[in-house]
Amino acid sequence: MLLLRRRAHARAGLVGNPSDGYHGKTISLIVRNFFAEAVLYEWEDLELVWTDQNQHRFGSIHELVHDVKLHGYFGGVPLIKAAIKKFAEYCQAQGHTLHKRNFSIRFESNIPRQVGLAGSSAIIVATLRCLMDFYQVQIPKEVQPSLALAVETEELGITAGLQDRVIQVFEGLVYMDFAKERMEQLNGYWCGRYERLDPGLLPPVYLAYIARDASEFVQPTYAVHTPLRVRFQQGEPAVVEAMKTFARLAEEGREALLARDHERLAAVINANFDKRREILPHMLPGQIQMVEVARSVGASAHFAGSGGAILGTYRDEGMFAKLRGALGEIGCRVIKPTVV
Repeated sequence: MLLLRRRAHARAGLVGNPSDGYHGKTISLIVRNFFAEAVLYEWEDLELVWTDQNQHRFGSIHELVHDVKLHGYFGGVPLIKAAIKKFAEYCQAQGHTLHKRNFSIRFESNIPRQVGLAGSSAIIVATLRCLMDFYQVQIPKEVQPSLALAVETEELGITAGLQDRVIQVFEGLVYMDFAKERMEQLNGYWCGRYERLDPGLLPPVYLAYIARDASEFVQPTYAVHTPLRVRFQQGEPAVVEAMKTFARLAEEGREALLARDHERLAAVINANFDKRREILPHMLPGQIQMVEVARSVGASAHFAGSGGAILGTYRDEGMFAKLRGALGEIGCRVIKPTVV
């Protein structure tokens, strides 16, 4: 019996975030410490298997409220269902004839939830990898992130950008350019320009995230990005200008990496968070505390995604030990992300 296991890993934004959804530029790295895995096997019917990560029974109304605060409204099964639909529509549009065999599919994930490490998009990318192999359909690598994004934006109405999907498809360390003049349409999808960078250019990098009950510490991604999108579309000057600044910082980050200028890269990372804080004045105090604690020991720090996890650079093992201790005191776990 055919059995496919395909993974997609967590990601962390190094610099430029969140300008990817606003024709900006970003640099991201893959975090292979965590992954979502889709498991697909041939079956008599097309079946989506529910897992314990899709909770629909609760001990009380308060437990339901707690679950929604922590995980949001979208579990893995709606993501998989939408991914299958989008894949089928893509194949039809491209003239791919799919065989008649059915399959059963399920997923599991150890990516920390609701801390901005792209757990939802990892489920989608892993699912698409299974589907491409099961049906023997090759989708260009540049198109895969755009197809994965459409699963959330078009099918589920979730505000998101290309960055997460690009790094999860390409992996490693990638510089992404989403400027309007750089975008091109491939197979019906708009794609940016993606440049692989040598992960060996990275200085020592840490990732820290909330390791305890995060329901009062973080906000669901959509709660952060949906209002920001509205403000941008309304032409709010501060938001429009900030997106230009984030793009410029990504360019500077790329230059710093290529020059192996670690001090400049640290300054760019810090500037990214400071500008973000200017346009998002209602950040949760705990999220700001994470950054301030990391900086207090000399490390650079900004959000790895939409909040709840931070990424930055540190000088040496002594500083990393201080990071671990200081951030551990406020309920964070600190790791060295595995990029390759």
